[in-house]
Amino acid sequence: MNNYKSSLITPVLLAGSLIIIITFGIRGSFGVFQIPIENEFQWLRVEFSLAIAIQNLGWGIGAPIFGALGEKFGDKKMIVAGAFCYVIGLVLSTYAQNPLTHQFLELIIGFGIAGTGLGMILAVVGRASSEKNRSMALGIVTAAGSFGQMFGAPIAQALLNFYSWQQVFIIFALTIILVMSVVPFLKDVPIATKKEVEVSLTKVLCNAFKDPTFSMIFFGFFACGYQLAFLTAHFPAMVTEMCSAITPSSALHFIGVSTTSSLGALAIGLIAFSNIFGTIYAGWLGQKFPKKYLLAGVYALRALIGLIFILLPITPLTVILFSLFMGSLWLATVPLTSGLIAHIYGLRYMGTLYGLVFFSHQIGSFLGVWMGGRLYDATGDYTLVWWIGIGVSVFSTLIHIPIKEQKLQAAQS
Repeated sequence: MNNYKSSLITPVLLAGSLIIIITFGIRGSFGVFQIPIENEFQWLRVEFSLAIAIQNLGWGIGAPIFGALGEKFGDKKMIVAGAFCYVIGLVLSTYAQNPLTHQFLELIIGFGIAGTGLGMILAVVGRASSEKNRSMALGIVTAAGSFGQMFGAPIAQALLNFYSWQQVFIIFALTIILVMSVVPFLKDVPIATKKEVEVSLTKVLCNAFKDPTFSMIFFGFFACGYQLAFLTAHFPAMVTEMCSAITPSSALHFIGVSTTSSLGALAIGLIAFSNIFGTIYAGWLGQKFPKKYLLAGVYALRALIGLIFILLPITPLTVILFSLFMGSLWLATVPLTSGLIAHIYGLRYMGTLYGLVFFSHQIGSFLGVWMGGRLYDATGDYTLVWWIGIGVSVFSTLIHIPIKEQKLQAAQS
């Protein structure tokens, strides 16, 4: 077993990465369905935005629940349960005829993402990795999510050229069922030291809640959720609308797309492509340097890139450059944040603790998606919500600096 954990590439890492590629790729494609669903039902932008916001909130609520249940009953059982929620939500959404029904079903999808997403898989992979390889392994599995997202949005857009959005949802549901065939490869491994196993969940939670560092990590993760969810849900539509009136068709053909909607889908794909390298690099840096300073640097760069983009004219070139630069920082926070939690509080309840911190991320996701639609309907564009995103990124930069990056002894004794 020690030799198993000493290897970086393991069956657990490969199986977990494949699950994340599929489930995260589907999750990252929802933004391209915004305009087709609006056009079919003549909904306001805020109605679809609220549905995706509720999905993100369900994801955040479900993350600590699935994490705790996984630690009690087994991670593999909870991953299959999450896949069931994901599939049911997608299938039933094809029958939704009004915003309220669609929003409720997105809540179920959110629970499905919680059970099959990064929170669960990161905990499984983290426990199966040695301390030396853990940060890098977490970076790899997070990058797998970006790999899925790189293809998820463009594939969804391509499928929409031949099928209705309802049929595409069915295709996605079948794909999730198929990928569950790799769950048996998520072998059970020793999840913690003897001391960590002997400490109760209640004790660990009390120690974490009393620790100011946990609060800083919790509130700092808010900005990541706000920015990622806003861009995933609204950036394709933002690009479609803001470039359509000013971009000649020759400029689009030059970069290999025919419409601004295709440019929006391409932007999400480029973000994911760039993030594959950025996240792995962040995981490698997390083995060499203090994670809190790396996190502060990521959020500072996000604020700078967002500022430059909004001040420049929005053209195909600036969209591509923004996507590549922002993509390099897209999920770089995840291996650093999850690695920070494992380092400070131990592995025994990593899934639950990361799930709680991830709830802050998803509160940010809820507000980023919902406010994007709400302020768009009120102002006619996304400028104000974009500036708010820059502000919360600056906040997260500052709040990570005073974190005490050392093991919390009380949690292990």
